[in-house]
Order: sequence, then C-alpha cells, then structure tokens
Amino acid sequence: MLPTTGDKFFKTVSAATFRAFREAEIRLPPDVVAALVTAKERETHTLAKRELENILENIRLAEQQGVPICQDTGVPVVYVTVPPDIPVSRELLAAIADGVRIATKEIPLRPNVVSPLDRINTGDNCGEGMPAVHIQPGERLLITVLPKGAGAENMSRLAMLLPTERNRIPSFVAETMLIASGRPCPPVILGVGIGGTFDGAAALAKEALLEPISSMTPYEQELCDAVNALGIGPMGLGGRTTALAVKLKTAACHTASLPIAVNVQCWAARRATVEVTW
Repeated sequence: MLPTTGDKFFKTVSAATFRAFREAEIRLPPDVVAALVTAKERETHTLAKRELENILENIRLAEQQGVPICQDTGVPVVYVTVPPDIPVSRELLAAIADGVRIATKEIPLRPNVVSPLDRINTGDNCGEGMPAVHIQPGERLLITVLPKGAGAENMSRLAMLLPTERNRIPSFVAETMLIASGRPCPPVILGVGIGGTFDGAAALAKEALLEPISSMTPYEQELCDAVNALGIGPMGLGGRTTALAVKLKTAACHTASLPIAVNVQCWAARRATVEVTW
C-alpha cells in the first residue's frame, strides 16, 4: 500500500489529477456525445442541424488532434472520494493543485483563474479557493474533474422559494434558460438542486452535472421538456433541442423554505474520473 504522505503519494495524486483533466478536456463522455448525435438526428430545423454537425465535428477533431474541445477550458472543479485509510490532509489538496498546474502547462489549459476584486491572474489556474475541491467518503480514492466554463456558469441561478411554491419549479428552470438564451452555448445540460440550504442547493445543482444523461426520471424529463419548448435551439439559433438533459439532486430542507438552484452546463459537458492506484 502506498504511504499516504511523502513524495510518492504527492506525485501519484498529482499525476492522477492531471490525467483526469487531460481526459475531460479532450474527450467528451460517451453519453454526452450520444445525446448530441440523437439531437442532430431528430432536428428538423436546417440551421440547428448544421450547428449540431459542427459541434460533433469539433468533438471529433479535438480527440483526433489531442487538443481541448473548447478555448474556454474552464475553472478546475474537483470531486474526491476518500477511503477510510486516506487522511484528508493539506498534502492531498496540495497534490491536486499541483496536478492542475501541470495540466495548465502541458494540455495546455487557458489560465482562467483570477483574484475576484483586483483581477490578478495566477497564471496556473490555482489561487485562493482554487481548485475548488469537494471531498466525500468512499471505498476508493477517486478524482473526478468538472472543468466549468464561464459562459454557462454565469447563467446559473438560485432562489429561495416558499414551500407553497413547489409548482414554480418547472417555470423557474425554464425561465433560467430563457434569460440565458444562446449565451451558454446550447444545447445545455442543466443541473438542478432542490432543498438543503442556500449554499447546499447550489452544491447539489453542480453535483447533478456529474450524473450520466443517458436517462432521466419522469420529473427530470418534464423539466427538460419545459426548456426545449422555448425553441432556443443549438447556439441560440432556434431548433428542437435547447437542453440535452436535466439532472436533479435533492436534500432535506427547513420546513419554511424551498431552495432551488440551476447550474447551467454548455454542450461541452466535460467530466472525467481517474482512480488513484498503487
């Protein structure tokens, strides 16, 4: 078993983080590609169909040439499952950040991370609070990355509804996309978080984007249909498919509140998982 401290542990975690980002940035998950192909096949709007063909060609060329799918390579969001014998330590977090720095230099990633007020760029996609690392217990040490571009992230919304306003959820989700229009590069995937707390709903919405989109529950399908009825279409040019999927996560909440968050993800719905092994 690999010691959970020291140079070997650090380099192993760093290398796994780098591999996860390289995979995510260059190859879209098969379920996302399949959803885009399906959208193209069912599209009747000529311009929308052509745009979906362009997107699929973009995906093919990125994988063929080993380059990022999009020029906005996002900010580094990382989910880590940690088994009982691995301590959640500063060394673990530092190793993940090191993997991000290597990925920035070698893939390469666009240096997107800046300090929020003076806008100074770190140049390596790290900084205060970056990479954003979320840790949960698990059986294996897994590193999952979710590079998040600003075009989609900027269109995300959160509301604190009243418990009597449950029937507003579909309209809030659709309204979020109506306001966004073509800016988040549709067709999108929408992660929806319902319940928990103000900050918890936002976390749930982002985590929902890690779920496979090959199937939806009846309620998720209802939300997706409400978005697609808007007719925004690929890249905002009109068409049948505005959302490839809506994925939902929930948590218990206060009896007097109903938090809801929508985290918007563009068609380049990048995610990848690497197991840290030794």
